[in-house]
Amino acid sequence: MESARIIATVARIVRDVGIAEEIAQDALVAALEQWPESGVPDRPGAWLTATAKHRAIDLVRRRETYARKLAEAGRELPGEVTHDPEPSGPGDIDDDMLRLIFTACHPVLSAEARTALTLRLVGGLRTDEIARAFLVPEPTLAQRIVRAKRTLAKAGVPFEVPYGADRAARLGSVLEVIYLVFNEGYAATAGDDLLRPALCEDALRLARVLAALMPKEPEAHGLAALLEFQASRTAARTGPDGRPVLLADQNRRLWNRLLIRRGFAALERAVELGGAPGPYALQAAIAGCHARAAAYEDTDWARIATLYGLLAARTPSPVVELNRAVAVSMAEGPAEALALVDALAADGALRDYHLLPSVRGDLLVRLGRTAEARAEFERAAGLARNDRERELLLRRARESPGTA
Repeated sequence: MESARIIATVARIVRDVGIAEEIAQDALVAALEQWPESGVPDRPGAWLTATAKHRAIDLVRRRETYARKLAEAGRELPGEVTHDPEPSGPGDIDDDMLRLIFTACHPVLSAEARTALTLRLVGGLRTDEIARAFLVPEPTLAQRIVRAKRTLAKAGVPFEVPYGADRAARLGSVLEVIYLVFNEGYAATAGDDLLRPALCEDALRLARVLAALMPKEPEAHGLAALLEFQASRTAARTGPDGRPVLLADQNRRLWNRLLIRRGFAALERAVELGGAPGPYALQAAIAGCHARAAAYEDTDWARIATLYGLLAARTPSPVVELNRAVAVSMAEGPAEALALVDALAADGALRDYHLLPSVRGDLLVRLGRTAEARAEFERAAGLARNDRERELLLRRARESPGTA
């Protein structure tokens, strides 16, 4: 939970994200060694950060370029310079996490490397979790991350939120990784819990900061709107026992109305800036349709299906097509949607994606083909890596009509 903040803080001192990650890991090891004897401190995050900072400072002092590095990181050293050595102004921002994301999203890296590295450093995801998200072998992903760190170090990429054209050039990657970090918190890839709230909170905060930093960028507001809407449902997404609650069964009185209002305000700003809506604004509009519906039955599924069609045209993706199929099933019926899902299954791009057989199972239940539906839910459970999702899918298989 604390690793991203520690890495971001240390990276400002050592100016190398690879070394910063190693120092953060050293601090965590020190905690494992010392806390069993000394006890867990009242503020464990502060203890870890202070330990990592001291190690980073020691490293800087051992370098031949100590004087130059000390000037750059002066405000991080206790008893030394306390002012911020970096320029401040209307476009500047003092947020280490955002600096870390912009650094990891430098154009010297490929798009895939930027996203993978940021998920590792900021999202705290394991290599196997990121590999699953990218649908690539784990060794391939691990090498991608290692090469990305080396490339940043070799290029001497500064640890900063850039200005002007440089900032705009990295915006797309930054938006993407904030979105992916939020998604990992909203529906954890693996583990015992469906939600990882700390990731959602960090991503939502960064989205708000980015929208304020770039007020004339529609997609920055679109992403902020989307995350506000999604975060508003968090309290209703799991029951008291931690089990997932499907959207149709959620108690909408638990949805956070303040976050929903913030979502609509951000979406309105994105629309007011004009131009064709981008993928985040379109997804925010879809989430807004759900937020407007007082009950699941009141949802404007026809509009959602249309918006997914626009999204698919803007950013073609089998996952978007799967979501469009769900909306079509509600607007036009399960038979029409099943044809779309079967086409996706035949394509093979989502063969290891557990939500494909899950959606297909739901459509088959609605068509009365319960034996086939049970098989699909069981297959989906076999592909799911999150324990809570797996339990839900197995329960749906057991509860399908006609199950003995």
